[in-house]
Amino acid sequence: MPPESSNAIDAFVAEVREFLGASATRRTDHGAEIEWGRGEDRITYFSEDPPEVDAAKAAAAQAWQRTRYEGGFGWITGPPEYGGRGLSSVHDLVYDGIEAEYDVPDTGVLSLIGLGMIGPTILAHGRQQVKDRYLRAMYRGDVIACQLFSEPAAGSDLASLETRAVRDRDAWVLSGQKVWTSVAHHAQIGLALCRTNPDAPKHKGITAFLVDMSAPGVDVRPLRQMSGGAEFNEVFLTDVRVADDHRLGEVDGGWRVALTTLMNERASVGGEGAGPAARAVSLPFLAALLRANGRLDDPAARRRLAELHADQAATEYLNRQAVRRLRAGGQPGPEASVSKLMYAQNLTRGAHFAAEIVGPRLIADTGEWGTYAWNELLLSTPALRILGGTEEIMKNILAERVLGLPKEPGIDTTSPFRELRRSGQRRSGQRRSGHGRSGVTG
Repeated sequence: MPPESSNAIDAFVAEVREFLGASATRRTDHGAEIEWGRGEDRITYFSEDPPEVDAAKAAAAQAWQRTRYEGGFGWITGPPEYGGRGLSSVHDLVYDGIEAEYDVPDTGVLSLIGLGMIGPTILAHGRQQVKDRYLRAMYRGDVIACQLFSEPAAGSDLASLETRAVRDRDAWVLSGQKVWTSVAHHAQIGLALCRTNPDAPKHKGITAFLVDMSAPGVDVRPLRQMSGGAEFNEVFLTDVRVADDHRLGEVDGGWRVALTTLMNERASVGGEGAGPAARAVSLPFLAALLRANGRLDDPAARRRLAELHADQAATEYLNRQAVRRLRAGGQPGPEASVSKLMYAQNLTRGAHFAAEIVGPRLIADTGEWGTYAWNELLLSTPALRILGGTEEIMKNILAERVLGLPKEPGIDTTSPFRELRRSGQRRSGQRRSGHGRSGVTG
């Protein structure tokens, strides 16, 4: 990718501002930090909205994505033949920064999984008819996609998945269970990984499919989170028929497809540092929290806050380095994996710090501003250390691919999958109930 000229970026900025000026209202509070005692009394990472509010927000997100698409900003980096602009990741970042100045619907229900992860995977591995059918529809906001990867006994070790796909002439029959599937209750399609060859090693007998979420045999059931919401789902597939032209990649080549999706996922999660939850654990907000609770002069609290702020600043500079690399025409480096790790750790540490300052008042909604709200954030942050790859998995990846350290011993990459002893089994062929840890979203 060639380096971006300042003239080209300036012209793009002018075009973006003209579009947003005509399509949205500029926010009066843009750039202002969240202040203790002001604004909405909710500090959460995952949605805790009731179903009717959740559905209304999803509809608003789709409508705004349609407006973006019609204005030429629905898929800035996408190929022009699918309604994209064919521009660089730098243009994408520039647009996001400017749009943050305007009061527009949150498009997370569309963008994080469908547009950020599954769309690029379809582009890379889908057949022409699948690309033609779904890519424009997804980036126009008409189709929401979910990720059918994790299973009760296949989370961190995703390659141990057991959902089956059996060939039936020009179609496949899928049966199994997926879990922790974000936005499945809104989705029209799902990207599913299935076991197609149990006689091959576990990474080599997997195939990827696009599943119609309204097809007979697809059963979506919400999972209640301990923070009160139901943003995740379990999805049961019972003899679901999928045409072979909805297969992504080669038969038994699904692990390569999965890696495309997962790398986009980690980059998406690691780049979320400007969201309301992250701003809630920023230095100005937490300093105001200390002041409101009479702890601003506490040396121990001030030291912990300074350490947290230093790590947040380091993560921000790392993200800026990634942007500079893209602007100079380079390829994405390991920054996304490190940013994902640091973002989750910083948000978790900030939530725990705030909870300790607020104390017992966070466990009940007394009506006092900003107390019970912390309970929502405290209960949702553990998921960030799991989704997109657990911290342990991410550290292994960085150790092997960045530091050049040897792989962990004991990973069997040669034995047939059916002979492996897996989580949830007493011995081969004898299942027992139980949920494994989820290492990826969806």
